[in-house]
Amino acid sequence: MQQIVECIPNFSNGRSPDIYNSIADAIRTVPGVRILHVSANTTHNRTVITFVGSLDDVAEGAFRAIARAAELIDMDQHQGDHPRIGATDVCPFVPIKGVSLEACIEMAHRLGERVSRELGIAVYFYGHAAKLPQREQLTEIRRGEYEAWRQEIGVKPERDPDCGPAEPRSWGATIIGVRPFLIAYNLYLNTHDVGYAKKIAKAIRHSNGGLRYLLAKGYEVNGQVQVSMNLTNFAKTPLYQVQEMVKLQAAHYGLTVTRAELVGMIPQQALMESAKWYLQLDDMRDDQVLEYQLYDEGDEMSIVPIRYLEATANNTPTPGGGPAAALAGALAAALTQMVAGLTVGRKKYADVQNEVRAIEADARELREELTKAVSEDSAAYNRLMFALRNTQVDEAVRETAVSNARLDVALIPLKVARLSRQVVHLAKDIVALGNINAVTDAAVGALLAQTAVRASALNIRTNCKSITDRTLADTWETEISRLERDVDASVTAVLATARQRGVF
Repeated sequence: MQQIVECIPNFSNGRSPDIYNSIADAIRTVPGVRILHVSANTTHNRTVITFVGSLDDVAEGAFRAIARAAELIDMDQHQGDHPRIGATDVCPFVPIKGVSLEACIEMAHRLGERVSRELGIAVYFYGHAAKLPQREQLTEIRRGEYEAWRQEIGVKPERDPDCGPAEPRSWGATIIGVRPFLIAYNLYLNTHDVGYAKKIAKAIRHSNGGLRYLLAKGYEVNGQVQVSMNLTNFAKTPLYQVQEMVKLQAAHYGLTVTRAELVGMIPQQALMESAKWYLQLDDMRDDQVLEYQLYDEGDEMSIVPIRYLEATANNTPTPGGGPAAALAGALAAALTQMVAGLTVGRKKYADVQNEVRAIEADARELREELTKAVSEDSAAYNRLMFALRNTQVDEAVRETAVSNARLDVALIPLKVARLSRQVVHLAKDIVALGNINAVTDAAVGALLAQTAVRASALNIRTNCKSITDRTLADTWETEISRLERDVDASVTAVLATARQRGVF
């Protein structure tokens, strides 16, 4: 299943397009991510960027954005209405599709460790990623904002970060977390008195006994008064309920809501539920909406190879040969799984059902692992390039980051070669046992897996030249040579078996 994770980092600059666009451009350098929205607010002096991608690609995009923000934003000079504690104030991740909450939490922790280690930024974890109960809420971590944090970090133990230096830096701290989808929603009132907005916000927010899963504050924005809200669980506290509550409170003061504002993205379901409620369509089904019926999962899958080929053809280093090798291995595993699936349940092959089912399960697992490696390879290369170019940290820290990144760059193709060798062995088995009408497909899979091993071997040998640990490099050279010999012999056997079965 396709992995989709949303990242919504908030940066402490909304007044300098050169700065927040540069941060967005840093995210765009990761091939696997897509920026959906950039929202800059001059009054808050804050920019929210929404982007999506796979788990690893989104983590890489977030890291580059955090690094760029630390380079460009000086918190000692920052002024704005919104609470904040650092250049990248908060960086939440939201699992959308094909990825678990637990996987996002693990990724958030890895990212935080990397940010602190390679960039020297103090990191706190919040939400589902919080390591301390008192840090589940942003408000506690941001208490006193940047100014108080700068005075108390390294002095008060409760201010110690979860990772990174306990000392003040001009880029402040970064809060990284995992949470459900949040809707940022503002309602404007027909008054210039911000006091009314603050009273309404106090009445409706959960912390003062109002609606559950609702955060709210009152602001004046460009001469207009707004109730600024975050809905942290729109399924349990729906948008229409929040809208009606604000209207009710406003009417108490003789005021009305003049307009609404959405910051960032909103799930379609949140709008659907509001439409059903206001139109009193109590029995309406989602499949009665024309666009829902027109949407086809198959259309989504059909464009994936096209987008990947276009990304590979672009004049950027990634995705390159490493991801292509992993993709070849994944396709090989997919073909092996397909042939096994075409054999399962066929009476003609009743005697080998147990073996074929095992092959199908193993091929599925290998396909999933090799698919992950497609993005992992690009991410590893991008980390190396960033480490080589990063001049914002001490030389010793930079050298460590470069050394670790070089190892990762070599380890991913080694992983691909090992997995692809297993695919060849499965293909060898299914060619002998599987549906005669699909044996050619299994043979093609074996050839693709052989290509994956040999292509990975090229990358490994190239990368080994830059590894200072020559003993390790020699060990890898010995292993990859053995893998090549093994795979070549297995592919020869695959083709011989296919001929014996009369396929060609």
